[in-house]
Amino acid sequence: MALPLRQSGTLTLPGNSYCFDYESLDAGRGLFFIARLGAGQVIEVDVRANRVVRVIDGLPGVHGVMVIPARNRVYATATDANQVVAIDETTGTVLHRSPTGDYPDGLAYDPVHGTMWTTNESGSSETVVDAATGAVRGTVALGGEGGNVVYDPVGRRMLVGAQTRNELAVIDPAALQITRRVPLAGCDHDHGVALAPADRLAFVACDGNARLLTPDLTTWCITGTDRVGNDPDVLAYDTAAHRLYAAAESGWVTIGDSGRRQLTIAGRARLADGAHVVAVDPTTHSSYCPVPHGPGGRPALLTYLPTP
Repeated sequence: MALPLRQSGTLTLPGNSYCFDYESLDAGRGLFFIARLGAGQVIEVDVRANRVVRVIDGLPGVHGVMVIPARNRVYATATDANQVVAIDETTGTVLHRSPTGDYPDGLAYDPVHGTMWTTNESGSSETVVDAATGAVRGTVALGGEGGNVVYDPVGRRMLVGAQTRNELAVIDPAALQITRRVPLAGCDHDHGVALAPADRLAFVACDGNARLLTPDLTTWCITGTDRVGNDPDVLAYDTAAHRLYAAAESGWVTIGDSGRRQLTIAGRARLADGAHVVAVDPTTHSSYCPVPHGPGGRPALLTYLPTP
């Protein structure tokens, strides 16, 4: 089932073929940040000029990365050091490092309380850090290994995959307490999580059985279950186009459209080796996928545009 995409650009990235993990785009400035975990680096790319701006070192085992344009900061999880690191977006300077639990992975930002949330995967918890100062504000125990965490701007709550419980945990970010556990029937090991806030839908990638579940954020019922590539990981949602991208460790990408509050699969195909990370620009609808072996065997950032 062909992907509704056409390749629109390729940028060779520095270094060797270390694995890439999460990535984050500042669409307003056209700055793109990619976690290169094997090298402990974040690569900053100007996607408008199609050039590498800088490489930020000193982030051992980096997994998660998230840019917060309103704060002019980039946050990254230095997984091997059990830290979340704040970086100046303009200069690439490290501003502060905050302790987390074991194996920090994904990140989410709560703009109401001004906090960064870090999922401690093997630590089975969330660490909540003041986004301005780096002070740790608290910890939320999940009762099992943590998957990704996201902020729901409509419900003003955090949602996190409790992956060894096959549940979605709903957290009150003011009280730092779990208020609901949503069973994910048909899911084995929920890791990736993304939201369609206006459509009141969540998307959950189950890496144990290559399934994508669509819970309704109003009723908490599962409205759909779809097949994706083996070992699904990173999800990205284009809010303007109502389109979901699901990338998998196996190199397969699945694309779905969420019109009428129901996800419909528009394409599913193998993109490239190591293509398990995807990000999307909701203004241009470009999608970005870093791969360890691009043209000539060099690491590359592949850019795609949707086809009609």
